[in-house]
Amino acid sequence: MWTRASRGRSANLEKRARRYPTDLTDEEWVIVQPFLTSPPRRGRKPVTDLREVLNALRDLARTGGGWRMLPKDFPPWQTVHWWFRRFVRRLLFRTIHDVALMLDRARDGREESPSAGIVDSQSVKAPMAQPRGFDAGKKIVGRKRHIAVDTDGRLLMVNLTAADISDSAGAQAMVAAVRQRWPWLKHLFADGACDRTRLMDAAAYRDFVLEIVRRTNAEPGFKVLPRRWVVERTFGWLTRWRRLVRDDEQRLKVSEAMIHVAMASLLSRRIAHP
Repeated sequence: MWTRASRGRSANLEKRARRYPTDLTDEEWVIVQPFLTSPPRRGRKPVTDLREVLNALRDLARTGGGWRMLPKDFPPWQTVHWWFRRFVRRLLFRTIHDVALMLDRARDGREESPSAGIVDSQSVKAPMAQPRGFDAGKKIVGRKRHIAVDTDGRLLMVNLTAADISDSAGAQAMVAAVRQRWPWLKHLFADGACDRTRLMDAAAYRDFVLEIVRRTNAEPGFKVLPRRWVVERTFGWLTRWRRLVRDDEQRLKVSEAMIHVAMASLLSRRIAHP
């Protein structure tokens, strides 16, 4: 005989069976679950399944849909948005991403904290951004993503600015903050746009070795630059997530959180299913 509890369990199992490609697998959930809020010992127990909230956020980032366009298999969009704002305030997505990055490096037999990285920037359209700027080189009105990656392309840090901020100025702010998150980072590779006196002085003051990898015009045609191609591959990983093809977020924290949602999903799946 079916009871109300058994019907509820059956409905949950049926709901879980209709999986989306971005849903957390059981192996990924084991990695992510310890970072989530534990249920209180007293008072009313929460009724929202946080695993489904994370599934909804990953689907949102990958498909590029709006909040009100979330599939009905997920919790109501108001619930997902409320939890998303709470997670952003707690820096949850950045924490999950950094831990997943260290686990992925350890899986490859490398030190968990990187010692070398590559910096570069990407300008994207951002119609809702406040403030925003005009990148005269790329002819884009929007935001600029200044990123630092390790030598395998894993995202170490992102600094979002208006598109009219130069690459050297964005990298200078990143150099000042990256040491707090990755204390063993000593060597940085960059392109010719970062060959500026202020950036070089800031790197030397913080005991960084900043190596400029220049493009050579001696031979015609496309040439892969040593170390520099790694960060371009990372930009390709980012733009596979449709919400990151351009920046539709108004606030910088929300835009940065979406980047960490995408990259943490990539790393967690790589760890859980090598």
